[in-house]
Amino acid sequence: MENIIAINKAAKLLSVTVKTLQRWDREGRLVPTGRSDSNRRFYTESQLRDFVGLRQASGKEPTRAVAYCRVSSAAQKPDLINQRRILEKFVIAKGLANVEFIEEVGGGLNFQRKKFVTLMDDIGCFNIKTLIVAHSDRLTRFGFEWFLHYAKMHRCEILVLNQERLSPEQEMVQDLMTIVHCFSSRLYGLRNYRKKLDEALKQDAKNHHATHA
Repeated sequence: MENIIAINKAAKLLSVTVKTLQRWDREGRLVPTGRSDSNRRFYTESQLRDFVGLRQASGKEPTRAVAYCRVSSAAQKPDLINQRRILEKFVIAKGLANVEFIEEVGGGLNFQRKKFVTLMDDIGCFNIKTLIVAHSDRLTRFGFEWFLHYAKMHRCEILVLNQERLSPEQEMVQDLMTIVHCFSSRLYGLRNYRKKLDEALKQDAKNHHATHA
């Protein structure tokens, strides 16, 4: 019997999100083999292999050009406007036509930003030829090299203006505070875990001693 693959695992194998698979199902691009008793979509190995083979064999070339603008908070809307204005001038200077502009408000450490996720899905589907950003951290605060590799593997070129003045210092401070808070919470949780573990070991030792007394 052929292996059945749940939608979460299928999404990872295809390098897309679960929402993308759900959309592909609605569009008829990749209809699941069936659904579980809990109404969750599932697929088969051969189905996914065939789908990947069709995508590769199609030789589909990306055509879209996208300029992505981002700031961390609504208070930075003026920065967002300025960022777009700079990118518009760049697009005109390069003679690029039919460039779509995407604007988003969200932290650079948040990889679940709605428009960002959709953008990555579109790159993964070979739909985007060129992605333009004012600064690498407009796309993501960390791990830009990985996204550069991901885009290249899907025939997408990322153009970075490297405009430092379009990378607000305030955002860097906010992101650093987020990182500090994250690690502080983990450290506090680790201390609590160690405390509870010590208490459990002491209690176990007491119980063991009472049993053999």
